[in-house]
Amino acid sequence: MGTKFATALCKEENSFEVGKKAAEQALSKLNSPTVSLCTLFASIHYDLTDVIKGIRSVIGSEAELIGCSSAGEFNETQCDNESVTVGLFASDTYRFKVFGQTGLKENIDQVFQSLKQDSSEFLKEEGITSAMMMIDGLAGNGEECALSAVAAFETDMKIVGGAAGDNLAFNETKVIAGDQVLSDGIALCLVKGAHPFFTGVKHGHKPLSESMTATRAEGNVLYTINDQPAWEVWKEKTRETAKSIGIDVDALSDASSIGSFLLMFELGLETDKGYKIRVPLSLNDDGSMNFACTLPQDIKFRIMQSNKEDQIQSAREAAILAKESVGDLKIAGIVIFDCVCRGLILGKPQFCEAINAIREVLGKDIPLQGFETYGEICMDTFQFSGFHNTTSVITVIPE
Repeated sequence: MGTKFATALCKEENSFEVGKKAAEQALSKLNSPTVSLCTLFASIHYDLTDVIKGIRSVIGSEAELIGCSSAGEFNETQCDNESVTVGLFASDTYRFKVFGQTGLKENIDQVFQSLKQDSSEFLKEEGITSAMMMIDGLAGNGEECALSAVAAFETDMKIVGGAAGDNLAFNETKVIAGDQVLSDGIALCLVKGAHPFFTGVKHGHKPLSESMTATRAEGNVLYTINDQPAWEVWKEKTRETAKSIGIDVDALSDASSIGSFLLMFELGLETDKGYKIRVPLSLNDDGSMNFACTLPQDIKFRIMQSNKEDQIQSAREAAILAKESVGDLKIAGIVIFDCVCRGLILGKPQFCEAINAIREVLGKDIPLQGFETYGEICMDTFQFSGFHNTTSVITVIPE
């Protein structure tokens, strides 16, 4: 049999029914009576426990299940919001095991040590280990989660995943591990097989400013840049470019216009393999800026710029990297972790255009599933690794 993958995306008023309908549609395309793993990405406006019950009524209780709340959902046929997408794997070449823990905000190291202990027997089994990981999107420690996962498990283990969303409400995000729906949590699916997962990672941003230093940063708040107020520096370095696209940075006042502006001019951390993008979310009264995750003190960075064409092209380039990575192996399915910020930059029609660009590279007949995240994870020794924002992480699973 090898590995088979099938997806569905549905919208219904009732949470149980939307899970049931999505599972039925995916199962009808799977051509297998047995499901090994279910991947579930669902809008937070559904009761996720009832969605799971609906899915279980179709696939049974034996299949492993992992997922999270999202900020947008898509598969190979459509992109949507306030919907549910289900992916079903049937495989005799991969083995899957899902684990869950809470407490990310209090003690990340303890969370991963507990996961390592819980999974110790599975890790001893034969095969190459890969992992899919969903984390609380509002914990604010995505980079630390990615690094802690590497420290706790094998250093060369492929880890992909995303930070859960909540339709930009920023109130509560949830992960799904088995039948558990967890806040302040992590869901981890360990995978054993003859091949690892294969990945491609890319963002569509280019440097705008010279290299600068975060001279005062605490947690996810940036106070000063080169010892000057952060917001004043941001306006100074972007003023002329913003003016060329019709934005007067000195006239920005309300949270909505500031937020839209910041999506176009994000922060790029300097690394030896390129820039990691960090999203500035909002402005404080004292001129400090709030980011989606922690910024280390004294880190070097540049202000970046992006446009819609670059965002679509970067999705295509990520797919090319994934295709080169998988080589001659046949592809069973594709799972994509794509930032909600890319969706906001592009808008829904052009976000779908970016997904279609990925399909054109990897194959339009290959099942595909994904969600819009609050951050993307890709730990790969041979690629651009870590926790990302405004980035496409494309995961390819061989047959």
